[in-house]
Amino acid sequence: MSDKIVRISERTSATRKRTTGRQTDLIWQLKVTLTRTKPPIWRRIQVPGSISLYDLHEILQVVMRWQSYHLYEFQVGETIYSDPDPEDAFFEREVTNARRVKLSQVAPEANAKFRYLYDFGDSWEHLIVVEKILPRDPETQYPICLKGVRATPPEDCGGVWGYEEFLAAIADPEHEEHESMLEWAGGAWDPEKFDLAAVNAALRRLS
Repeated sequence: MSDKIVRISERTSATRKRTTGRQTDLIWQLKVTLTRTKPPIWRRIQVPGSISLYDLHEILQVVMRWQSYHLYEFQVGETIYSDPDPEDAFFEREVTNARRVKLSQVAPEANAKFRYLYDFGDSWEHLIVVEKILPRDPETQYPICLKGVRATPPEDCGGVWGYEEFLAAIADPEHEEHESMLEWAGGAWDPEKFDLAAVNAALRRLS
């Protein structure tokens, strides 16, 4: 009886290792869209399903060109994932540690959707959709950005509505805030610009 239990245990362990190996080899293709932007601002990325949600947060900061100045959270169904804070209890917020949960656990299949919120003041909400789950390409370094459309708004511009006002001001030389907004943006701003090569170079440094 003892030998039989040992053999069953060995088979179970081997199966678990094979399953874990397959999971490690799988790649999640995600479309990340900054909600309420017109025309839409979005990115398409590929990341290992084995990364934590905190890792995904860092990747999103790079591909969206945010600067990590503010707090963040993921919302999957009714569950919030972020960096737990002692004040969460005061605000009656139940927060699960994003470092302890894998992407594959919260979005285990294609078409799964969840949300990423960055900067609780400006409320930059991103809708993340799992487009497909793929085998790992040994020739590709992950994470990688496949495509991006339009520039991410500058930090602290006031959210979606503030960004619309910012664009209106820099587009109109007669606008009373035209010069000040251009100066604040560094002298120029192209809302259609997205530098894919620069984003992937930053992702390589991150990984």
